[in-house]
Amino acid sequence: MLIKLSDIELRVLACLIEKEITTPDYYPLSLNSLTAACNQKSNREPEMKVDDKAVVQALDHLRYEHHIVWHVTVPGSRVPKYKHDIQSRWKFSAQELAILCELMLRGPQTVGELRTHGERLYKFTGLDEVEGALQELIGRPEGAFVAKLPREPGRKEPRFAHLFAGDVAVPNEASEPPPEPARLELMADNEHFLRLESEIASLRSEIDSIKAQFAEFKKQFE
Repeated sequence: MLIKLSDIELRVLACLIEKEITTPDYYPLSLNSLTAACNQKSNREPEMKVDDKAVVQALDHLRYEHHIVWHVTVPGSRVPKYKHDIQSRWKFSAQELAILCELMLRGPQTVGELRTHGERLYKFTGLDEVEGALQELIGRPEGAFVAKLPREPGRKEPRFAHLFAGDVAVPNEASEPPPEPARLELMADNEHFLRLESEIASLRSEIDSIKAQFAEFKKQFE
């Protein structure tokens, strides 16, 4: 794939994709709202703390070098807005776009984690649909957008990673011994709470976005 984005460029692009799906009434995003989305604590791994200047720089790179983000004028708005245009360069299905967005926001994940985390972006019918979309992204004729990582010690399932930042570093499996049975049991227990945590994080994401939009709305009357 002939593109390589920095961490902040990935975060900016992923936030634009995310907000278009989760809060379409407030999309395209102003710089203030986009910066807030980049610094959001829920549905982010790792968390970031960036300022407007860094976001503008990332927007310029995405716009002028990669041609996948645009500056737009929205009637009735006093500030410029930004939107992604990733679909004009690559035609992704709704399933594929949801998976790519989650991988960019959270990093490598298993099929089950992608289904759980991606529920807020697309209602997958099951793991088979997630796996099918992943295989489509791996086998794209213009080059793979996703890579399947080797199964790590202590994990039952392999993880998948996006390739928008280049090749993914694979840890040395031989250097790490398998975990104890008690640790494996604890990891299995934690999986039961994954869906609830994802739903809570999704609600927090929507609240953060609404707060940012309300703050921007208030500024128009100050």
